[in-house]
Amino acid sequence: MDMGKISIGVGQLDSREVESLVQNDRNGALCTFVGQVRNSSRGKQVSFLEYGAFISLAEKELFRIAKDAESRWQVDVAIRHRIGRLEVGEISVVVCVGSPHRAEAFEACRWCIDTLKETVPIWKRETGPDGEYWIEGEDALKVGAS
Repeated sequence: MDMGKISIGVGQLDSREVESLVQNDRNGALCTFVGQVRNSSRGKQVSFLEYGAFISLAEKELFRIAKDAESRWQVDVAIRHRIGRLEVGEISVVVCVGSPHRAEAFEACRWCIDTLKETVPIWKRETGPDGEYWIEGEDALKVGAS
């Protein structure tokens, strides 16, 4: 597992660039998950999101996820996540898996994004006309609420 395939940062993400990290002559399949900021969540309008992270710990966890997937499915994995302010429509996360066959690519890609959402210390705050909310799983905590 190459640590260069994993990153968390403030720059815009390009899914094709992430795919290039796992493209090689061995892989006949590439499965890419792209997460982007949507305009609503939990029935409320979203104006923008802000992501924060404990970067060194989050990158270690992303590396562990990628390494585990590579070992389990014999695939190549690259993961990029953004932090900072993201507008509606901007890409927040890209997970790409390269594999000789599609079944393993699909399975590993889904496992990576699901595990990332559960275990990586990245925090999301949604802002909209109704206020600001910190998001934890499916739950939201209004900023300033008691």
